Amino acid sequence: MDLLTQVGPGGTVQLTQLSHKLTIDGQSRAYQVYRIRLDQLHYNHQNDRIATWISQYRAEHDGRLPDESDLEAYNEIIEGFITRSNEEAIKKTANNIKLFDQRVPGVVLANGLIIDGNRRFTCLRRLAREDPRFNWIEAVILPTSVADDPKRVKLLELAIQHGEEGKINYDPIDRLVGVYNDIIHDGLLTVEEYSRGTNTPVRDIQKMVSQANYMVEFLEFINAPEQFYLARELNLAGPLAEMPGIMRSCADEDEEEIVRQVVYANLVVEPAGDPTRFIRRFKKILKSPVAKEFIESEVELAAQVVDKLEQIPVVSTASIRDEIRADQSLVDSFANAMNISDAKAKGIKVLSTPLDNIQQASELLDNVDTAIFDHLTPEDLKKASRALNAIMGRVEEIRSFVTAGGKREA
Repeated sequence: MDLLTQVGPGGTVQLTQLSHKLTIDGQSRAYQVYRIRLDQLHYNHQNDRIATWISQYRAEHDGRLPDESDLEAYNEIIEGFITRSNEEAIKKTANNIKLFDQRVPGVVLANGLIIDGNRRFTCLRRLAREDPRFNWIEAVILPTSVADDPKRVKLLELAIQHGEEGKINYDPIDRLVGVYNDIIHDGLLTVEEYSRGTNTPVRDIQKMVSQANYMVEFLEFINAPEQFYLARELNLAGPLAEMPGIMRSCADEDEEEIVRQVVYANLVVEPAGDPTRFIRRFKKILKSPVAKEFIESEVELAAQVVDKLEQIPVVSTASIRDEIRADQSLVDSFANAMNISDAKAKGIKVLSTPLDNIQQASELLDNVDTAIFDHLTPEDLKKASRALNAIMGRVEEIRSFVTAGGKREA
């Protein structure tokens, strides 16, 4: 199918008087906008916005993608994903279109694949079921030469969806899946190309690549490889963002491996409260003198989680809830291990602070240049004298504790 060959009055593709500016391959120009009947178009299942939903479909259908041989049935499946990914946005866009008609053109390929305009297409499909006048979408049609180059298609999609036209942010996990697919799994784009395509600093893309790798590893840990929807349902975006910082707290690669397993086990059990805040507590303990003791206490608990996961035939959010999170004894053990180590870490910090302060005070006094006193006013010298007397008094008071082994002399 080539939509550009179907253009004509009264046909399924019609000319409009509109144009729309796009930047393709670094060149910006105005493209003709067409009026296209909805049944001539189909969703792109590789759209990053629904990446986790597609992974869920594949997990539930023996790894198969939705069948495109029946485009209407295929479109209905993807429409459901688009709607569930952000129902409030769909309702808002549908209401705007109903009141004011479509205002921003979409972008489609000559073969009918939608590159930009999935929400608009979804809203128009829903509205057209009640009113036939919505059975059309306005969009730029890009030629077959673009459609035949997957890399150009992906770069165009990224530029539009992450550029000024993109009004609604991705779910963070969906975006990580997109990074994983495009850069790591498929190797379609380099980090630098992805950076340019999304107008995002290279260092930020590198961080997302790191987080995506941790996400993939977590899913392997729970015996659900590449079932990315579980990462979304388990609300892992925040914890994944903290993982690189945790790894930097580890002493070596062996400790990193152990700590990753322990963190993943905690996330499966579901720490109380905000998981991101929990991970930050985890990081603070790893930077404290009780880190080794904490890790040792958690390793045995993590092993219990691994054993439980191996006994689950099909890992899902429901099975994790029923088989692991319902084990109150295990949940309490993880919570206690964290709370005890957290308290010890804070206690050690409190105990070490007086010594730190004394050492810092000594260093500050060592840095005093006595030659400066020759140039002070009499008033400043009096202030210095009063301060020194206060210091001497405090030093004697502290010394009495130190010499008495921590108890004030009688």
